[in-house]
Amino acid sequence: MKRKIGILTGGGDCPGLNAVIRGVVKSAIIRRGWDVVGIEDGFDGFLGPGKFRPLGLAEVRGILPRGGTILGSSNRGNPFSCPVERDGRMVETDITDQAVETIKGLGIDALVAVGGDGSLKIAMELMKKGVPIVGIPKTIDNDLMETDVTFGYNTALETATYALDKLHSTAESHHRVMIMEVMGRYAGWIALESGISGGADVILIPEIPFDLVTVCRAIDERRRRGSAFSILVVAEGAYPRGGSRVVRNRADERHQVERLGGIGDFVSRELISCLDMDTRVTVLGHLQRGGSPSTFDRCLGSRFGISAVQLIEQEQYGQMVCLRGRDIRSVPIEKAVRRLKLVNPRGQMVTAAEELGIAVGR
Repeated sequence: MKRKIGILTGGGDCPGLNAVIRGVVKSAIIRRGWDVVGIEDGFDGFLGPGKFRPLGLAEVRGILPRGGTILGSSNRGNPFSCPVERDGRMVETDITDQAVETIKGLGIDALVAVGGDGSLKIAMELMKKGVPIVGIPKTIDNDLMETDVTFGYNTALETATYALDKLHSTAESHHRVMIMEVMGRYAGWIALESGISGGADVILIPEIPFDLVTVCRAIDERRRRGSAFSILVVAEGAYPRGGSRVVRNRADERHQVERLGGIGDFVSRELISCLDMDTRVTVLGHLQRGGSPSTFDRCLGSRFGISAVQLIEQEQYGQMVCLRGRDIRSVPIEKAVRRLKLVNPRGQMVTAAEELGIAVGR
């Protein structure tokens, strides 16, 4: 049976999104003869006119190595809480009925929602409104349950590790403490894995509230052993024991999610007060989101896109594709977003870091 399916990319951008789009389009058209509609700017695409376009083979030609998403993305669009002007002021309004009517008007039989926990929660609620949806997990933070890894994470790791390699030479030349702040929100996966791979001396992650005295002691100990520099990797969600996270913007009517950032500068100031060493801070920021996806992310994104189409063909709606070992499987979206996948403070990865002499602040 010929079908028309829609695809949107919600939340923050990440390497491998175009591989997913290409996988969906090629699998749907070449193998099944279906039509594909791209919804622009995530769920924002349902909130305004003219944000839809057909996706054929010509539209996805050459996009595999490109970063970002050809459809655009947004981490603010939420049809369940959309700012609408009424009597001269903005009011948060549920306009999901309008979104559902738009989907029906386009003749879309099923929707592929690509996103992190926030976007997939919106998708799950739209399912309850009668929209057939299949989810694809996407985040550089690797914090989604029920999948071993999300696409985009591997590329972000490569970027962070490459940056650490470069920081080593300048840190050693100037006998400095170099602090690199990385993304990850409330999960420390990027900081932990890149720190191990990039030869960091201290790794601070949200799952282990750190003791600044312990951090200073570790750097001092390195200096006594003849190492005149140190490299610290700090996750943006890390925070000191007994303290709180450093936040640039609180979640409010303007910012739907809390915006973290600044922990690198905080750690730098504290280290200056207890160490007679020069410190510098590097914030990788959105460099981790950009650029051409790695081989792993291109392949995983392609496989996720294909599997999403197969689930639609089988009418397995409300499912999210996932990676288990080397196989692509599926789980209910509701199960995948029930909580974040965080680093186990006593797990093998943290233990490996400590075996290498890396301080984790405890």
